[in-house]
Amino acid sequence: MRQHAFCIALAAALSVSLSCRKESTTSEKPRSTQEKSATTHGKADAKRRDLYIEVSARGSLEYFNDHKLGMKLAAQLLGVETDYVGPADGDMAMMVQHLQLAVARKPAGLVVVGFDDSLIPAVNQAADAGIPVVTVDADLPGSKRIAFVGTGNFNAGYQGGLKVADLIAGAGKVALLTKLGQSNLNERVEGYKAALAKYPKIEIVQVGNTESDSLRAAQVTTSLLQSYGDLAAIACVEAAGGTGAATAIKEAGKVGKVKIVAMDRDVPTLKYVEDGVIQATVVQQTALMPLYAVMILYQLNHLDAPITSDNQAAKVTGCPTVVDTGVIIVDKNNYKYFLERRL
Repeated sequence: MRQHAFCIALAAALSVSLSCRKESTTSEKPRSTQEKSATTHGKADAKRRDLYIEVSARGSLEYFNDHKLGMKLAAQLLGVETDYVGPADGDMAMMVQHLQLAVARKPAGLVVVGFDDSLIPAVNQAADAGIPVVTVDADLPGSKRIAFVGTGNFNAGYQGGLKVADLIAGAGKVALLTKLGQSNLNERVEGYKAALAKYPKIEIVQVGNTESDSLRAAQVTTSLLQSYGDLAAIACVEAAGGTGAATAIKEAGKVGKVKIVAMDRDVPTLKYVEDGVIQATVVQQTALMPLYAVMILYQLNHLDAPITSDNQAAKVTGCPTVVDTGVIIVDKNNYKYFLERRL
């Protein structure tokens, strides 16, 4: 409900703001985008452009197409300039370099995927330079970021767990596939455990480590099928697990006998849903993460929200600090709409 109210209020404010900006061009010469930006507390700073940069990694993965879409939508909806930078792989040293280069461009705000704590010094450097940072997808709670926008991971796992229970009629052996040691995935695993604990006849027999590799996930699934001949379902908390499990289930001739609930909406996963190998996948609303992050930064820079007598002295940003973008259960009833990508 709070997220819905935030959407309505911010959308209305943005509509008024953008309308006023359009009207002003009829009476005065519009300022160059080089002259529009803001400080951490939303006051105009003519030295900066109204530029918002997302810094990410693993940009070569299909999953991050939705991040690029979110930044593109932000530019279109808000009339600002956006950019997307970062290494194609998961090299955190390179991502730190990209983040430092982004800070040097003096943008109006940064959107950062908080993959690893090694990014915290660079995020703090941006904040100390007066550049507000919103983390997305993965958080850096120990940093000076002003907000986090992303999936509520426990709830994502919980919703997936309820779907598993429904698919196996509340009884049977279930295995979970994850990449061990990753905090957001750990939260999803805990969500699954909490949901499945509501069903006394469901037993979680193993939590397997895919190492976020589909080949490894297939190997783990094959081993699970050999160890538990009566396995009822496999639930995956990251994308590689779903496609790997589907490959192994198909090769073992157990399509439909062992149910699969996957994670995310890459094309191979959706094709497996279409073919009935994967029964459902828990889909994040990934494009909303950078979109809402830029909206928060835009509000901070352009729209005052005086909720105290002096927000700056009170150390109040006037922006939400956490936004859960939610998940959607995708199955044969709605998968085709996700195959028709917008970017």
